[in-house]
Amino acid sequence: GLMLAAFAEAARVLENEDNLKTAQKNANFLLVSLWEGGGLRRSWRQGMISGDAFLEDYAALILGLIELYQSDFDTRWYAAAYELTEEMVLKFRDPMGGFFDTPDDAEAVLVRPKDLQDNAVPSRNALAAEALLKMAAFSENEVWRKMGEETLRLAAKHAEEYPLAFSQWLSAASLNEKGIRQAAVVGDPDDPGTKEFIAELRRGFRPFLITAASGYPVPVDAPDLLKGRKMVDGKPTAYLCEAFVCKQPVTTAEELIKQLA
Repeated sequence: GLMLAAFAEAARVLENEDNLKTAQKNANFLLVSLWEGGGLRRSWRQGMISGDAFLEDYAALILGLIELYQSDFDTRWYAAAYELTEEMVLKFRDPMGGFFDTPDDAEAVLVRPKDLQDNAVPSRNALAAEALLKMAAFSENEVWRKMGEETLRLAAKHAEEYPLAFSQWLSAASLNEKGIRQAAVVGDPDDPGTKEFIAELRRGFRPFLITAASGYPVPVDAPDLLKGRKMVDGKPTAYLCEAFVCKQPVTTAEELIKQLA
């Protein structure tokens, strides 16, 4: 999942087709070979799968699929991320806040672990919080957004005292604090106007911006961020929003640049 996110983002930022193909191949393998029967599996060898996936597997894969969707705008990746988020909440949610590391149908233990500190890999709960916040920004799911915020509170005091041990938490917290900006682009993917919008949204470092795009009409399995968006005067159109409240739709890259400033 972490590798998928890295290759997908690198493909987008560096405009590298090989990186994109690697990310797509990886995502397809994970979804086809390790996701069956209502849950992810942790390992694969010569066609044999075993082991229930942990919270980190779900959260990292969701984030990877979000990055891949923003790199090729294939709704298959978004739809899978949405379903995996539903599974993650169902299998790992702790009613007292945050998420357990192990699924609810795993082998019984005296205490279900819930590790908060970043180690060799980021904290499972920090990854889950970021995944929930980003999925809520794509899907307008207020329950997920609140879960993400509640999860961040678990490590707030520790992150303030020992920031180097909670870097993933701080990254997710900054996303929540600054607020996620949303961009929705509707237009023929091959139209120069659509390409200009996408290029501009990818120019520069915008860590608090997510992007959804599609042709028109918008597919039924597209993110809710695109639902109800129309082309203005038959031209590719961009919407810049925050919390699903959007500015005036624009039809030129120059207008979008002004709104992004």
